[in-house]
Amino acid sequence: MFETDALDVPQRALTGDLPAESRVAGLLLEAHERYAGEQAGVVADYIPALAEADPALFGLSLTEVDGTVHRVGDSEVPFSIQSISKAFVLALVCEEIGHEEVHRIVGVNNTGLPFSSVIALELNHGSPMNPMVNAGAIATTALMPGDSAEEKWEAVREGLSRFAGRRLELDERVLASESASNHRNQGIADLLTSYGRLLGDPAEIVDVYTRQCSLLVTADDLAVMGATLADGGVNPVTGQRVVSAEVCRDTLSVLAACGMYETSGEWLFEIGLPAKSGVSGGIVAIAPGKGALGTFSPPLDAAGNSVRGQRACAFLSRALGLNLFASLPHPVKGAATRE
Repeated sequence: MFETDALDVPQRALTGDLPAESRVAGLLLEAHERYAGEQAGVVADYIPALAEADPALFGLSLTEVDGTVHRVGDSEVPFSIQSISKAFVLALVCEEIGHEEVHRIVGVNNTGLPFSSVIALELNHGSPMNPMVNAGAIATTALMPGDSAEEKWEAVREGLSRFAGRRLELDERVLASESASNHRNQGIADLLTSYGRLLGDPAEIVDVYTRQCSLLVTADDLAVMGATLADGGVNPVTGQRVVSAEVCRDTLSVLAACGMYETSGEWLFEIGLPAKSGVSGGIVAIAPGKGALGTFSPPLDAAGNSVRGQRACAFLSRALGLNLFASLPHPVKGAATRE
């Protein structure tokens, strides 16, 4: 169950810009101080290299759509992007082949099951269901442009680098560790192939997907990447258009429904933002038209979501007025308008 003490923070409803920069910076610092001592959660260990992460690391970053960046704590510490890459590869694929084809081939519905579930595939006649679980993400990566696995990999790296506004590098140690232990993903790819749902050689596609997950990012990078989706597809730091505004809309809708795995409903209920997490401890949460939060803290809950990251996002969503569903009554123009 999703747990947060941020419900004691007054709910702010904001339909325009973010508060003044000093207010944003102060609240980011308050969130970091409030949750830095949180001891709940455990570091992921099913990928041996991830088990070595320092559980005390905690960084927060917020990039506004005008390019203003706020950061506190370990926001510049690199870590492998893992499943957060799914959101941005989905956007790249939507840009390449379009809304309808992604819907038809991959799907957009929550499975309600863990991200690595094989049962979900079998129950749905081989449909990956959505791009935020491993089956759907592998199928989505296979749709990246390129006639070979190497060309697809370069398209992934180049596309995610444009989202981040800098060239992203591969963590070779994480790649080796993950490649030696990703038997489940290999099985998922074989199962997708048996249903005719995977375009390409399953072993090669899993290799591209594993490299994708092993790209190094920081909380600062995640904030910029998320802010690109918040800004209609234009990177607010570089000014470069990465994807269309329509693709941003499609990507954010999938993140709202599925980005936090089987706890996506609770996340939306408590925090009200499209978001994506990864097992290395990162979270990106996007406020369309305003900006995005990038968080990093390795200890995870049972669903694979960063504990400190979730709590900081809950606090900041309420304090900064980011929740998409929060509103205030429209001002009454005159007595005659209300009867």
